Amino acid sequence: MKSMNSAIIELRDLQLKTDIGTYGPMDTRPDCHILDLTLGISVEQVLITQDGMANVFDYDLLILEIDRLAADGHYETQERLITRIAGACAAHLSIKHMVISLKKSPVRAGSGSLGVCLTLDEITTDALRLQLNR
Repeated sequence: MKSMNSAIIELRDLQLKTDIGTYGPMDTRPDCHILDLTLGISVEQVLITQDGMANVFDYDLLILEIDRLAADGHYETQERLITRIAGACAAHLSIKHMVISLKKSPVRAGSGSLGVCLTLDEITTDALRLQLNR
């Protein structure tokens, strides 16, 4: 029987400083882009016998890299930034699977949000990792 144990790191509602999209003079420009990130890691990095950063996944460096990617120039699409964030996550061997959601708001007349969500299982995350190492 397959193990049901899991450990998840959740990052919610992180407002990114980014420039995404191409808009005409009459188009609604989003005020913000919000990132939600769910990362599956090893249970052993949460169920620890000793307190200390050496025993856990250090997400601070990943968040710094995401901030850098978000501010790394103009993106035409949310999908491109999500692709780059997925690559940054896959670069960490501790990350087994991931869900990345990026949404912008408002969509029209000061209301609504529109987002893109990417879910990568362990097999796809490993494949991305291999692709990045070529």
